[in-house]
Amino acid sequence: MEVLMSVIFLTVIVCILAIWFVAIYNKFQEYVIRINEAEADIDSTLRKRFDLLNKSIEVIKAVTEEEQVLEIITNLRSQKLNNFELDRQIYEGINEFNGYKENNEKLKKNEGFIKIDIALNETEAEMVADRKYYNDIITDYNKMVKSIPSNIIAKVCKFKCKNYFDGKNMTENGKADIKI
Repeated sequence: MEVLMSVIFLTVIVCILAIWFVAIYNKFQEYVIRINEAEADIDSTLRKRFDLLNKSIEVIKAVTEEEQVLEIITNLRSQKLNNFELDRQIYEGINEFNGYKENNEKLKKNEGFIKIDIALNETEAEMVADRKYYNDIITDYNKMVKSIPSNIIAKVCKFKCKNYFDGKNMTENGKADIKI
């Protein structure tokens, strides 16, 4: 009878641990899915911004009669970059685009250029929202990777802390660290 009680007790403990493991593992999987969704949103917005800047090249060339326009964007056509790097390059392209806008009165009056400028401003709002959503999910995910007892499952399943979209990273002591 005593052996039977010990076996039942051990079985109950093993079942509780298994249920706990599965629950935490599923929570990690939920975050992974949400992170992938957020990355897809960011990718979509970055593609819109790239396409808008790409369209602006011909408009700027036609109005200013310059040969080399938005070289950063032209060079991006042949490169494979992750979203972090692409975002930085697109911002450089937007800064160059804004420089043309400020320094050329003809462009300020060109209907095609104005439409592209308005669309770029709209995508900026989307990008801010996409970044915030992504970083919020990453914060929750990284907390699970670092905190007890979920960090046990993270180590077993090899879940690692992820970088924030704005260049922040979690250090070993859990504090935010800005990478340059």
